Amino acid sequence: MAWQILSLKLICWDEQTPGLDRLMVITDRFIYLHLHKSAGTFINEALLRFVPGAHMLGYHLPRSQIPAELRHLPILGFVRNPWSYYVSWYAFQSNLPRQNHLFRCVSDAGRLGFQATICNLLSLGVDGALLDRVMEGLPDTFTNVGLNLPRWALAPLRNSGQGFYSFLYRHIYGGSGSPLYVGRTESLQTDLLSFFESINLRPSAELHGFVCRDAPRNTSPHEHYAEYYDSSLQTLVGVRDGDLIQSFDYRFG
Repeated sequence: MAWQILSLKLICWDEQTPGLDRLMVITDRFIYLHLHKSAGTFINEALLRFVPGAHMLGYHLPRSQIPAELRHLPILGFVRNPWSYYVSWYAFQSNLPRQNHLFRCVSDAGRLGFQATICNLLSLGVDGALLDRVMEGLPDTFTNVGLNLPRWALAPLRNSGQGFYSFLYRHIYGGSGSPLYVGRTESLQTDLLSFFESINLRPSAELHGFVCRDAPRNTSPHEHYAEYYDSSLQTLVGVRDGDLIQSFDYRFG
């Protein structure tokens, strides 16, 4: 595949480590940055278990938070089809005992269904009043829990017209410096092994076997994402997340 050059980071395995699905991981060869709901649990586990010297740095932290002494390292990231992301996000939040503040705002405290909730989420870049309500409930700094999105970090979404997933993508991976390699979750195994090859990292037999044979982690139960969209919402995602869709050649269905 043609890698999208942007940035990346890795960490180490600890069987007792909480929040394994949301970490920023660092090694002496690269950094893995975890974009929300984009195969991060699987990748984190692979790196922490099988890459010597990998260790944890943070929780859904963006490229801007990489320590200065590590900014020479290449960065690994993954992205997914935006239409699929919104279904996964909705299914994940809906099944939590207590949904996060963002979900409660855009779903009217859970009273709205998928169509209306995602329409609201996609409107944050054009609806200043709704964005204000979301920002009011966000922390002032990174907390290393939950969405881990400070109030000031969400501010650039205002009047941008971006979809929320496109915003998260730019929040996590945006900036300059060392090369950023972004693979697609739909070709996770191939793209991850391709990245290792591109930095001349020969994976161990254990790491190679895990990547090729193990099942995805932390998946949310739902039907195929195309089942959840009517034509108007499908089109709205195509508009709001259009640049990301075009960059990675995604299609609906």
